[in-house]
Amino acid sequence: MAISLEIRSASLDFNSEDYLKPYKKIYILDYAASVNRELHYWRSCEKIKSFRVFPYSYQDFIAHDVDLWVHFAVNIGKVEEFTLKFCYFDSLDFAYKFPEFAYTNTVLRNLVLGFCRLRPSGNVKWSNLVSLSIGDAGMTEGVMEKILSGCPNLECLELDKVVGIRRLEISSVKLRKLIVTIYETESADDDDQDYCLEIHAQHIRHLELSGLCYDKIHFQLRNVASLVTAVLSLNVYFFDLEENLEKECRYLQELLHHVASVKNLELGPWCIECLSILEFKGWPVPLSSWRFLKLNSALEQYDYPGICSFLSSSSGLETLVIDWRHPKPRKLLSKYTNEDERRRRFETHSFNCSLPHLKTFKFINFYGKPSENKCVHPLIKCLCKNATALKKFGIACEFRGRDVFWNYVFRRS
Repeated sequence: MAISLEIRSASLDFNSEDYLKPYKKIYILDYAASVNRELHYWRSCEKIKSFRVFPYSYQDFIAHDVDLWVHFAVNIGKVEEFTLKFCYFDSLDFAYKFPEFAYTNTVLRNLVLGFCRLRPSGNVKWSNLVSLSIGDAGMTEGVMEKILSGCPNLECLELDKVVGIRRLEISSVKLRKLIVTIYETESADDDDQDYCLEIHAQHIRHLELSGLCYDKIHFQLRNVASLVTAVLSLNVYFFDLEENLEKECRYLQELLHHVASVKNLELGPWCIECLSILEFKGWPVPLSSWRFLKLNSALEQYDYPGICSFLSSSSGLETLVIDWRHPKPRKLLSKYTNEDERRRRFETHSFNCSLPHLKTFKFINFYGKPSENKCVHPLIKCLCKNATALKKFGIACEFRGRDVFWNYVFRRS
């Protein structure tokens, strides 16, 4: 555990990883007792700025202890930032029940809950809350509506693997940032082939979607017209890949349609792989307003046509960043086309597009030799040809590895 003391305030941090075998009952009880002792010592502190507690797992025999921690956070310590996250759990059915008294608080500004069951019987009154993160929890739409209604000053909402909500409607003008991670769970209805999470958030300006979407689970965006920044870090998986490949690419088409007007876009490896398939299919990329584009993928040779096609709709692009830190096997493209067809497409692809506003182009976290990557030089060549502003600003590339150099800069001749 770590404790930092400032004048008239303190930050308390209790981590169960300090124990050699935190999953054993004796150590769970010992951890709870140590937290209780420290809180008893700090009960007279005028203000606790931050209180974070990370028990290994929730068990019924520490229910009273956890209630005491929550009581300390919301009633005694006047805590502004409270985190309660259980590191390990078997089933959402056995999550810790967040106590009723904790749904009323006027001091909390940042609240992080993990593996907690939220079931308020009355209204929620978190009038000062600015940031809320809920993870590994089951929740109904009614509870979500209560929480949002009780947080009039909320600016950021994070739902990390929260299940049970099919429609997320955010009407608050102040809530501008939404982060959602989704995954398949045992609670999904096997007979419901159209399970999805609909997001209605007309005032949201920053949206991040991530996680693993299976056959029955995916996102649908509805009315996100105010978006400025979108991060799509999804990975979609179908059990019958060949039969559902068209459906998989259609998901990406729908998502890109809804984020075509954003200024800043970030795509993960699955999105980038699907771009090449869509390019092979002749899909016309809709015009976009992107000023900043980040591609999180260790690019390979056959990603090149898809990326070029994608850039052709981005004439207003000013900054392009490619982060090589996200390697991913290319299974989709190999299912859709054979090796000869992919090679022919790569060798004959022509990138005829004007990027008059592109000023900055960066490779980051690159590893290996640039000369050995068959996507690097063709892409740089095309950008130098079509991005006229680069002659003034250059292209700064950062490589990783002892056999390459740093801050490699290409300039137009």
